[in-house]
Amino acid sequence: MVPDLPPLPALTRAEGELIDRYLDAADLLGRINPARHGDTYRGLRAAQALVAKATELRDALALMHRRGENELHAATLARALRVLDGERRTARVTVPPHADS
Repeated sequence: MVPDLPPLPALTRAEGELIDRYLDAADLLGRINPARHGDTYRGLRAAQALVAKATELRDALALMHRRGENELHAATLARALRVLDGERRTARVTVPPHADS
């Protein structure tokens, strides 16, 4: 049986878009990460897609700013990231530990 996930915190539509686009970009950066196993074609395709995702991320932040959402509520957004498996997804962007550790 799959455990129940905690509910997403209340987010504005723009905050939800920001979180979604941030995780999309993190997923692509994880595929590009040269410290991870993969081939150059996979990295190239991810890098090409990253351009569009970065634009969408910028647009989400610009929309928040235009609407007067000038402050990121880090604790709330971090909870949303955790519910959406953001810790695992963003971990692929980092350099993995030494194999002998």
